Amino acid sequence: MPDRILLIEDDPSIVRGLEMNLSLDGYEVRAAVDGPSGVRAAAEWKPDLVLLDIMLPGMNGYEVCRELRKRQLTMPIIILSAKMSEPDKVMGLDTGADDFVTKPFGLAELLARIKANLRRQRPVAAPVLRFGDVEADFTAGEVRRGGQLVDLTAREIQLLQYLARNDGRVVTRQMVLDAVWGLNYFGTERTVDNFITRLRQKLDTEEPQHFSTVRGVGYRFRLESSR
Repeated sequence: MPDRILLIEDDPSIVRGLEMNLSLDGYEVRAAVDGPSGVRAAAEWKPDLVLLDIMLPGMNGYEVCRELRKRQLTMPIIILSAKMSEPDKVMGLDTGADDFVTKPFGLAELLARIKANLRRQRPVAAPVLRFGDVEADFTAGEVRRGGQLVDLTAREIQLLQYLARNDGRVVTRQMVLDAVWGLNYFGTERTVDNFITRLRQKLDTEEPQHFSTVRGVGYRFRLESSR
């Protein structure tokens, strides 16, 4: 079964071009031309990946992204936008985006990012991970804390899995970017800081016991509490 991609974009020329090229590359594609219809399509069709413009009628891309995550839809979301300053990227991460491609973009780069995000969406089977009151089943793509399902995006789950594979080791921000986002990702190291902050808020205590910052270097994750 081909992977399904939902394109939420109001520029007809971009929609036509991407529909044609993504279909030729073997994907099943649907398009929505405004924010509200994009949210409905994502909820009903449940695509494997979303390509999302920022400047949309009805709801902007940030609002769409936030609404999809609120509905616990965890597919990767790649933002396509000419608005790619650092504050724009931080806003996108804060609302749940996984990746960014700046307009105008090259088709080869976009296809590579789509494939990388889809590949990382399917974590390699691993035993259930337990630390503190958290239980992570990477095969099922589910994380629970105190028995309650935690709303994590696909990228957050991939980051947690990478940190767990390096239990007790210090990893630099660049190491994390290369392993989780891929060698072709051109974002900043602040991306890692934002995602670690979100994992701490969702999975650790107010005084983090499992996710620690190694000042000037990066991060260390410990399955056993550091306290």
